[in-house]
Formats: sequence, structure tokens, C-alpha cells
Amino acid sequence: MSPHVASFFHPGSNTFSYVVHDPATRQAVVIDPVLDYDPDTNTVGAGPLQPLLAHVRQHALDVRWLLETHAHADHVSAGRWLKQQWPQATLAMGGGIVEVQRTFAPRYGLDVPTDGSQFDHLFADGEAFAVGDIAAEVIAVPGHTSDSVAYRIGDALFTGDSLFMPDGGTARCDFPGGDAALLYRSIQRLLALPDTTRVFICHDYGPGGREVANETTIGEQRAHNIHLHDGVGEAEFVAIRQARDATLPEPKLMHPSVKANIQGGA
Repeated sequence: MSPHVASFFHPGSNTFSYVVHDPATRQAVVIDPVLDYDPDTNTVGAGPLQPLLAHVRQHALDVRWLLETHAHADHVSAGRWLKQQWPQATLAMGGGIVEVQRTFAPRYGLDVPTDGSQFDHLFADGEAFAVGDIAAEVIAVPGHTSDSVAYRIGDALFTGDSLFMPDGGTARCDFPGGDAALLYRSIQRLLALPDTTRVFICHDYGPGGREVANETTIGEQRAHNIHLHDGVGEAEFVAIRQARDATLPEPKLMHPSVKANIQGGA
């Protein structure tokens, strides 16, 4: 089955958020929502959420899930903020968040639980759920981070940071818990899906000056992804990824983002 997918772009972090719903039942999920964050005043703003909220109201959607693909390092999650708007929604992410909390909480001197209890639900790899009448599943894709997951909802796949557009390649693997070889193996699971699977990515930076984009297919990824198209082996990918990662600066908002996002956006 094919869900309706609406995308919302946050220019400040080049992030795409999604509202995904079943047209028959109007049940919906929100994936990777973003708050504005001002590091000078340490305050957040809900401006980026207004188009998303308007979309939900306009289509009379019943939001059942607030889903994170991982604890992002470049923006503050709006998961907890939206939970206050929609108490009936379940705030959820992959169970790997426990490992991320145990890695980062001591680094930042945070006295917070490291058992994932800030979330309503932690998904296991392969766990099934539903969006109305549309079957969905969770696919663990560690490598970029140890808590990364992808969500397959009907014929639509939401990859988080694991896969970018084909000309953007893949996500970095040099954060604590990252592993390029593991990311290669994780992405092979995604590339084994049907070629017609719609792929929705979390970030795009318009490489080469093109307009930002967020939708591709598994077939296009297999044929054209610059880092791991068909024929690229694990060792070659690891070399490509490690060479690229060595040139990347730390994300501007990494520390406040991770502090908040390991707590669901608190």
C-alpha cells in the first residue's frame, strides 16, 4: 500500500521532516521534526513546525506516532514539543538510543536516565507497527550512529541519515559509535528492497548547486549512489567514507543537539 507523504524542509539544518498518513483512515506519523535553536540565547522556537501543524489540521489527521530515525547531531528534535500538542501520539525511536545515551550523557555531565525511558517506546530491529491500514516495519541501520533506524511504511522508506540522494552518497561515520563497515552492511539491507520502493532522505545539501531534493528510489540508489552503487565492495566503501569523514568539520550545533536529542528533544 502507498501512504501519502508530505515533506517539510528546514533550511537552517538542511533537514526534511515528514508527515506520513494512510488516506483511508487518516492515521498519521511524524518523522524527524525540527525546532529552531538559538545558541546565543539557548532557546528554541517552533516556527519550522507551523507548516507541518497546518498540514495536519487541514487534512484532519490523527497523529499516532512521533518517530526519530536517530539522535541527530545538527538540529534539536521537536519530538517532545509535539508530544505536548498530541498527547495521544507515541514518541519512539530505535532501541540503540540506550547505547548513545550511555556514551554521551557522561561526556556532557548529564544526570539523566540512560535506559531510554525518555521515550514512550523503543523499537527492536524488524518490529512491525501500522499506520492505519498500512503495514510498517523498523529496520536497524547502525553505522552513522549506533541508534540509527529506517522506517518502511507501505512502499515508502525513510532512511534518516544513512542514505542521502544518490549524488550525496551516505552519512558520515566518525561520531562516537559510528562504523563505516557497519554502515555498508546496514545499507545493503535497504538496497535489497524492491527497486520501486520510494526513498525519502533526511538531509540534502544540493551538491553541485542543484536544488535541494528529498525523494528517490531504491533502484536509483543501486544504480547511481556515488558511495555504494552496485559493484562497490565493503573495503572500497570504507576507504571512501573514511577519506571523506577526515575532511568534515564538526556540526555547528552538535553539542546542544545531542544533549537535547538523547532526551527526546528535552
